[in-house]
Amino acid sequence: MLRVAYLGPPGTFTEEALRTQPDLAAQELAPTRSVPDVLATVERGDADLGLVPLENSIEGSVAITLDTLAFDTDLLIQREVDLAISLRLCARPGVTLPDVRAVRSHPHAYAQCRGWLGRKLPHVAVEAANSTSEAALQVSRSRRTDQAAVCTALAARLYGLEVLATEIEDHPENQTRFVLVGRGIPTPTGHDKTSIVCFQREDRPGSLLAILSEFAARSINLTKLESRPTKRALGDYCFFIDCEGHVADEPVADVLKHLAARQAEVKFLGSYPVAGEEEARARRRVASRRWKAASAWIDEIRASIRAGDDLGS
Repeated sequence: MLRVAYLGPPGTFTEEALRTQPDLAAQELAPTRSVPDVLATVERGDADLGLVPLENSIEGSVAITLDTLAFDTDLLIQREVDLAISLRLCARPGVTLPDVRAVRSHPHAYAQCRGWLGRKLPHVAVEAANSTSEAALQVSRSRRTDQAAVCTALAARLYGLEVLATEIEDHPENQTRFVLVGRGIPTPTGHDKTSIVCFQREDRPGSLLAILSEFAARSINLTKLESRPTKRALGDYCFFIDCEGHVADEPVADVLKHLAARQAEVKFLGSYPVAGEEEARARRRVASRRWKAASAWIDEIRASIRAGDDLGS
């Protein structure tokens, strides 16, 4: 049995995402306090795998996850898991909505329902927690009768809270993407994604265009492009890039090789399976076939190079 660390305590959206994966849910589960702690637990060997949130469709990327993957660990992404998010406002039994003066939650969860809270509880104080379930746990243990937590239905049940309001997120199509991290690279499935971080060797006009042109030249579709500070100097940025395909695919391997040789320092974050449409798979199959045909064509031409300069040789 494997040990799987995840952002805890029990009752987080991360646990809900984990339990949508039967093979992971059947393993030994280890709730962990924070995203860096999850990754450090796997890095030390105290867990085989770790599941952490990566981005939300409303609030965007989870910066602590991106930064830890880029700067603090050599672990690789093994798969991604998407989860529809429904937020609830919960409090101790007997507390009503007009009683609430403080709301605890993870900053990302609060940001996803900022509008609702502004309309319903305009003067509420916001207090940060490491996760939505930690917020629920803290509210359940507090003697205050004016606190509530933005959390999951599971956390409310686990910690004995009552639901004051449901579906409080500001946008109905609210999803969070989680990534499973570990060691090694999963076998190609035919429908995969590759994630990298590019660090520019020098800040010059057109440097980002040069990086992106390497993908365009090979008909590789990008699914994400995001800049983050490198932590080296003010104004110095790196680029997180997701592209369709697996490092085992010739076009993807070639673009990474050329990026590393010509354009930027590259950190490989993983090639791993994703869910999606058949059209994306078909595009990659066509691109891979074309690349193999072009490679065979150029190999045939190069095989005709004479060994010497003498026309008679």
